[in-house]
Amino acid sequence: MSQSCLPIISAHPSRALVDEKIKVCVENLPPGLPVTLHSLHHSEDKDYWEAFGHYISDHRGAVSVADDLSFGGTYKGKEEMGLLWSMRPVPGSREALRLRKMNVCSPFLVNISVHSGHVTEGFMERTPLAATLIERWYMAPGVKRINVQQRGVRGTLFLPPGPGPYPGLLDMWGGGGGLIEYRSALLASRGYVSLALEYIKPDELQSAELAFSYFETAFNIIKEHPRVISDRVGLFGLSLGSIVSFLLAAESIVPSCCVCVSGSHMSTHLNILKGFGNIISVQQDLIRLDENNHQVWRDMSLEILRNSTNTIDVSLTFVVAAPIKLLEMEPTFKGAFFCKVGKIECPVLLVNGCDDQNWAVEEYAKDILQQMKNAGNEHLLTLVQYPEAGHLIEPPYTPHFRFSRFSKDAIVVWGGATKPHSDAQEDSWRKILAFLQQHLYSNQTPRARM
Repeated sequence: MSQSCLPIISAHPSRALVDEKIKVCVENLPPGLPVTLHSLHHSEDKDYWEAFGHYISDHRGAVSVADDLSFGGTYKGKEEMGLLWSMRPVPGSREALRLRKMNVCSPFLVNISVHSGHVTEGFMERTPLAATLIERWYMAPGVKRINVQQRGVRGTLFLPPGPGPYPGLLDMWGGGGGLIEYRSALLASRGYVSLALEYIKPDELQSAELAFSYFETAFNIIKEHPRVISDRVGLFGLSLGSIVSFLLAAESIVPSCCVCVSGSHMSTHLNILKGFGNIISVQQDLIRLDENNHQVWRDMSLEILRNSTNTIDVSLTFVVAAPIKLLEMEPTFKGAFFCKVGKIECPVLLVNGCDDQNWAVEEYAKDILQQMKNAGNEHLLTLVQYPEAGHLIEPPYTPHFRFSRFSKDAIVVWGGATKPHSDAQEDSWRKILAFLQQHLYSNQTPRARM
């Protein structure tokens, strides 16, 4: 290759939000040259993640990832963002990793390089023809991050740039626990005051003690914030966070809208975390192990659905936690019940993956829809389901995890195939942002009918 005309690789924009597309191009190659485009990220957990695609330069000696076909690698075909969504741990990495950004004040750095030939391994030992570095951000310039330790609530509040006021969101993740900020940071970058709520510590699911009023207080903290439009506050929950969202919307507050990802309307009692954890504990024998000894919870969740009841046992004692009344139910399998989704008075977007191996979300969605039809409020429900997508439907262009470590003792199967799951993440995020725009910024928000 001539030294006077060295290959050049470019990525535009080189600094962008994680939900924005980039264009990667290589120039000054010999025509018809087989090359490999490779991406590499060193995570905050000190693990390396990579993706790569095989290309052949065109008659001008150029490769465009957006326009040209990948003939092999971690993705195939014309995949503009394949170098990001198909990332996986490099060979020899620790088992069952999950890539998550914990420090949202710094970018997700990705080195993109081009190598001669169709390479499949040993990239870090090779000298690339050219390389460039990109920054992927969850926090846009001007977004403010504020620690919240207020009225007993723990979390992080993200404020969009400017004086506002803005709509607000209470953002709740699942049973893995911890303070997860990156989705809230991205939502603030898109114009929403978002509170990333910490409501469970890692590995705490079966011992967590938390009153239902904790979530009501968190919602009110957002609603009362001076930068928030008080009557434009919604809920955003994934997995266990969606259970909390359904219960809040049905039995307590009246949010402007709800986004529930991998959602369920199963509930237990006022101490929802301990009740949920105990139900899981009681039904350990229904947790199936796959060929790799990883846990599949779907069958267990399906049995819970089949055996749960909407009926109220009058022998149970009411426990009052103003402004709602719920049943204090025994933390057993029989204590599971459905929250009354027919009472919901706000629009709900329910996003599910049909290959969810963690929870029987399709079957739960059918029951949710039937309950809402019976109550006459099905017009409030928008159901979006994706074939071959799994449980962890996250912001777009982030890697897919069919399984990962859920706790120190358990590796859980989430489901999904990489390409369709990644397509689902891209499409669902677009639908989520459009739904939030319609119901938190628009003046025409549908309500329950009399």
